[in-house]
Amino acid sequence: MRKQPTAAQRRHIVAADPVTGLLRGPEALLDDLVVQRLAFRHPRPPRHHFLTPAGHRLREQLLLLREVPQASRPEAAAERDPSAGVFAARTGTEAEPAPAGPARVREVHSAWQGLLEMRRLTNAQGEASRPCAWERTHLVPAAALALEAAGCRPDDGSGGGYRVTETAQPEAVSVTWPGAGADAGLPACAAALERAGWQAGTHTDRRSGTAYLLASPRRR
Repeated sequence: MRKQPTAAQRRHIVAADPVTGLLRGPEALLDDLVVQRLAFRHPRPPRHHFLTPAGHRLREQLLLLREVPQASRPEAAAERDPSAGVFAARTGTEAEPAPAGPARVREVHSAWQGLLEMRRLTNAQGEASRPCAWERTHLVPAAALALEAAGCRPDDGSGGGYRVTETAQPEAVSVTWPGAGADAGLPACAAALERAGWQAGTHTDRRSGTAYLLASPRRR
């Protein structure tokens, strides 16, 4: 089984030089990345460690999924907006919906593939069908990414799309479908989440009488 990088190793991978892949850190930690084929050691003095292509891909995936804040990127300037350029899954609650189109489809696909790779790297036995620890600590964006990657449409403010929000329950999000099409939209969202490794059940709000999904990452 392929060994998985620890949280400390992932932090050092993210902190690597974005162009050269130069790594800095404890010798034992960097040597372990070499064993994992995420880094190599230059044969000439001073024998620095550098990311391999696999290490570079993992670094981009970790950044894309907000494993660390954008501000910790080495290339980030002090005056730069720390949220600029970071992918964000659409929850349907945005004040202004982001532009749709082929570019967005590519971004979502790339983010979803990155999440699957993170599952393979961090789940026991490299299982990609089950949500990973990152998803359990980022429930709303993780569920929203699973929905958007499956082709479900987020609410653009006019109704007729999903909305993902937090709940008071641990490890659970609420998925609603305000506006027209809820009868078909909510079941489609439930099916998409279940295919992505979540469990989703339909409930009815006692006060409003509207249906919603309660979804949580599957553990097994």
